[in-house]
Amino acid sequence: MVIWRCRVPAISSPLPLGTFVKHIPAPLSPRQHRLPIHSNGVVATKAADSAALQALSHRQREQIDRYVDTLLQWNQKMNLTAVREVDEVMERHIEDSLAIIPPLQSSYIPHGVSHESISVVDVGSGAGLPGLVLAIARPDWQVTLLESMKKRCLFLEHAVSVTGLSNVHVVRGRAEDLGHDPCFREHFDVAVARAVAEMRVLAEYCLPLVRVGGLFIAAKGHDPEEEVKNAETAVQLMGASVLQLCSGTLFQLIIDFRFSLDLFKVDFGAVTHPVAWGKMEPPPSWITTAAYWEQ
Repeated sequence: MVIWRCRVPAISSPLPLGTFVKHIPAPLSPRQHRLPIHSNGVVATKAADSAALQALSHRQREQIDRYVDTLLQWNQKMNLTAVREVDEVMERHIEDSLAIIPPLQSSYIPHGVSHESISVVDVGSGAGLPGLVLAIARPDWQVTLLESMKKRCLFLEHAVSVTGLSNVHVVRGRAEDLGHDPCFREHFDVAVARAVAEMRVLAEYCLPLVRVGGLFIAAKGHDPEEEVKNAETAVQLMGASVLQLCSGTLFQLIIDFRFSLDLFKVDFGAVTHPVAWGKMEPPPSWITTAAYWEQ
């Protein structure tokens, strides 16, 4: 996971670009398993009772269950996730999304800025990950789910209704377009993106949505350091600096690491960015994500 933060005016010395604070994960403790019964009768026999899940209230756990049930039901007719089992959804999606909260909160605390009642935009929300899960865990946050595909927006609206969330707004659109819209440009305290594109693409499309003094958190896969380094120019152009690169163990089901890059927005971004979807001429050499060119 990666958090990119924008400088709060009162902060005199934000961390310089390229400075990373790496947190070495603690050894894994033996996993405890829980057996939650979902509304459709499914028993999750392997989902771990993580600290993040334990911190949720009974109502929030019920909302998570309803969301997971709805996700798997809709996934039978449309491609929302490659994960098909309840326990895998809990491990790889729910816990993964909840894992964003601690580094987000820790990024605010050292600067004396409250993380209460913040506005969050989930760019390329897809199945609502991580945005919808964050909205359940933090009902005081106002969460916008940004998704370009109509059918996925229909799912998101249904999931919001089923879970009874009142702090979620579903928006159909592309970040590269809304980044030029005065109603969305530099409007949010935090932008999150989960494995939707290469870091330079993410920086250009997500940072314009973040206000000065806000955060951009990018959840990335294994060993993202080179990708982060290659994104420095794009990050600077968008008015941000790297706050920290956090590492943490993924779930025991998959022996791997995940990282979050925290970007801190230090200034207003270039007004000519982001460039419209598929309109870059000529295509920059660093574009490697095939999805970038999909309509």
